[in-house]
Amino acid sequence: MEDKATKGRLFEQFALVGKAVSHPARLHLLDLLAQGERSVEVLATAADLSVTNTSNHLKTLRLAGLVHTRRDGQFVYYALADQAVGVFLRSLQDIARKQSATVRAIIADYLHDPSALDPIPARELLDRLRADDVVLIDVRPEEEYAAAHIPGAVSMPTEQLEVRLAELPPDKEIVAYCRGPYCVFSLRALEILRTRGFRARRLEEGVPDWRAMGLPVATGGGPS
Repeated sequence: MEDKATKGRLFEQFALVGKAVSHPARLHLLDLLAQGERSVEVLATAADLSVTNTSNHLKTLRLAGLVHTRRDGQFVYYALADQAVGVFLRSLQDIARKQSATVRAIIADYLHDPSALDPIPARELLDRLRADDVVLIDVRPEEEYAAAHIPGAVSMPTEQLEVRLAELPPDKEIVAYCRGPYCVFSLRALEILRTRGFRARRLEEGVPDWRAMGLPVATGGGPS
């Protein structure tokens, strides 16, 4: 016979997680943490929030078991509690994109119809990296690259790209990637590259998506 009381408590805990992700600022913080561990202060700047608000939102996420912390001196660093949290976040975004016409309209306006930019599939990129016939650039901030990046990628943040174009071979296709399908850094990079005559495409997936597909991820400073 079904234990209704126990089932009720179980669904209360499910609801706690749902409540934790019911605020747009908390979803934004999870999206940033999917790129790697960060301090409260760095998260506050990246999310355009006060440190106090950021701390409060992170406390809610921690109580729901979605993030964990570590202390280093006077600084507290946050990270996703598990890779599954990043998978959950991407699934939520993709469901919203599929089911909501409003979301699709916002994305089309925000990303200026990325489907027209002919994104390269992850598996094709992997094959071409192995064949050494494409150059992959990571246009996220350098600290995100150091936290985790696709092996073989060159760190070239969008704000540095125009002054570093001479580092890119003109005879190879350039592939840019950033935080994932809803990030505009790579779109800006394509605009710069194509204006300067480079053949360039975008990888829609970010590092969390790459990792979720079971593909290798590197850490540390690496090439830049």
